[in-house]
Amino acid sequence: MPIRSVRGATQLEVDEREHLLERVAELVKEVLHSNELTDDDLISAIFTATPDIHSEFPAYAARLMGMSDVPLLCTQELDIKGAMPRVIRLMAHVETQLTRDEVTHVYLHGAAALRRDLTHVHAVPDPPA
Repeated sequence: MPIRSVRGATQLEVDEREHLLERVAELVKEVLHSNELTDDDLISAIFTATPDIHSEFPAYAARLMGMSDVPLLCTQELDIKGAMPRVIRLMAHVETQLTRDEVTHVYLHGAAALRRDLTHVHAVPDPPA
């Protein structure tokens, strides 16, 4: 079975534990749904968080979803001046028959603005305030 990487990101409104857990769970579910994947298709996942996130490990949200046997890793993004704040990124390694061109990357909330260059992107921005 081919192995692919699926990317995604979400932006938090505030760095609060429950909010982080909700947004990360939403991101993981949408990555799986958009690519017709199940937990069994996951090989591993890497979560990154911008340096302004301190409330919880993003991978903990995946653990709460039942992903107890999937290797997960959290790391910190580079602290780049002018970078979008409060962003959690995901790179999931999956087994799938999808070609690289068919993989759908998922960018939610403010993070929808991050990767407009990708051709297969599911981007859901926040509604206007």
